[in-house]
Amino acid sequence: MTQPHKNSFDPKPVLELIASIEADLQRLKTMVAQRIDEADPANPHNKTADGKLTKDGVERCYRMFDEGKSRYSVAQSMKISFTAASHRFETWRKAGGAKRKRALLG
Repeated sequence: MTQPHKNSFDPKPVLELIASIEADLQRLKTMVAQRIDEADPANPHNKTADGKLTKDGVERCYRMFDEGKSRYSVAQSMKISFTAASHRFETWRKAGGAKRKRALLG
């Protein structure tokens, strides 16, 4: 009598981890491979590994709104969605708009 083969290994978490590591490595490669202009809104330092804006990224976004840039322009410059730019525009307005206290950039 043979015993049924039990596959207790779930590959899904491992594959998700590999995808996450690959995304982080690609981001790191981009940062190292090219000379990064700190003032460039699309600078990879402005986003976390999962694509969200860092504190510096949020501040750069706000500074573009301070300059009168549109949500569409900010989205294009920072390589974020229009929805994300619209969300940041609303948080910028709630923070006082162009009269808000600027945060220091890192």
